[in-house]
This record gives sequence, structure tokens and C-alpha cells, in this order.
Amino acid sequence: MEYILNGFIKAIDLLINGHSETYSAIRVTLQVSSGSILISLILGIPMGFMLGYYNFKGKKQIQIIVNTLLSLPTVFIGLMVYAFLSNQGPLGDMGLLFTLPGIATGQIILALPIVIALTASAVQLMDQHLRITLISLGTSRRQLLFTSLWEIRHGILSAALTAYGRIITEVGISMMVGGNIKWHTRTITTAIALETGKGLFASGIALGLVLLAIAFIVNISVSLLLSKAGIKNEKPYLSSS
Repeated sequence: MEYILNGFIKAIDLLINGHSETYSAIRVTLQVSSGSILISLILGIPMGFMLGYYNFKGKKQIQIIVNTLLSLPTVFIGLMVYAFLSNQGPLGDMGLLFTLPGIATGQIILALPIVIALTASAVQLMDQHLRITLISLGTSRRQLLFTSLWEIRHGILSAALTAYGRIITEVGISMMVGGNIKWHTRTITTAIALETGKGLFASGIALGLVLLAIAFIVNISVSLLLSKAGIKNEKPYLSSS
């Protein structure tokens, strides 16, 4: 148990003294994961809304596919992205292998089904009488869209949090596509795997504590946003101005 205690002590020491390798891994992790979740939300929220809001032919089949993609192993995604981005792959000329955009590509594939599925589920759980009420009030399509999105804001935030949690803790994609290059593509999770493989358990635990701290901050931030939204209970797109 001594190495666990040393891990806690070293974690504090690394953060206080500004250990360059640790902060490089933190910077890379935050940079690539933030970009990945932003693109995933931009693409996934409209897709999830349409999947949950409208009835069309093949909807059940699409839902089955999306739900199946929720359980995709990160190593499989990493393998497929690597195959496409390698020199022998169809996208090899883009030079994305062993780069942050390459890692982001895999993380987007990982997060997108989560955002789509949870957004669609939130839409399906929305009050079915809302649309009829809004139409009877003479709202435009734009007002109808944004008011519906506001009603499911908690579900969207939950989707974002769940997807971000999956992205920031994945190892397979970052390791296979990013190559775990020091100062360049090494993330917290790949650094943990490397340090543990070298027998440096204290360093691995230190980085793990940093990762837990980031996850804790994200959860607290989302909880505060949800509480604030619940207290104000604003309806900005239904204002009578």
C-alpha cells in the first residue's frame, strides 16, 4: 500500500511544481477531447433530435444500429481509423496518423453514437402535447425547434457529459492512432499505461488522480449548470417580445 500513498504525494508534487511531462499530457488530453466533444455535439444533437422527433421508414433499424455502436470497443475504433489513415489506407495522403486531429477522428466516432442515442431518448421522453401546444400558439418552425431543444436541455447535457467521460478515459484510440508520442500526442491515459508498463506505479497513480480530478470538475460544472437552469426555468424562445 506504500506505493499508493507515494502516488498521492507525487501527484501533489507534480502539480505544484509544474512537472512539464504531466502538464503536457494534461494539455494534449484537454485539447483533443474538447475538440472531439464539440464536433460530436454539433453533429450528434441534430441527428439525435431528428431520430427521436420524426417517424420515418427505417427508424427502428437506425436506432438498432446506433445502439449497437454504443458498445464499440475503443481498440476496434483505433484499428479501423489506423487502417484508414495509414500510408496504405484510403486517407493516408491526409497525414493525420500520429496527430491530434487523427486522435480526434477516432474519438468523434466513439462519442457520436452516445450523443445521438441519448438525445433521441430525451426527445422521445419529451411531453407529447408540447408540439401541439406550441403549434396552437402560432410558433414558427424555428421557435418550435429551439423550444423543444430547451425542454430536453438536461438530456443534452447528460449526453455531453457521458460522451465526454467516454472520450477522456479511452486508451485504445489515443494509443493506436496517436502513437503515444512524448510532447505531441501523449494523453493522460496513454501516459498512465506507459508508466505502469515501466513499473512506475506512483507516476501512474499520480496521473490517474489528475484524470479523476478533471472528471470531477466536469461533473460539478454540469451539475451547477443543471441547477442554475432549473432555478431560473427560463423559456427564451417563447418570449412575447
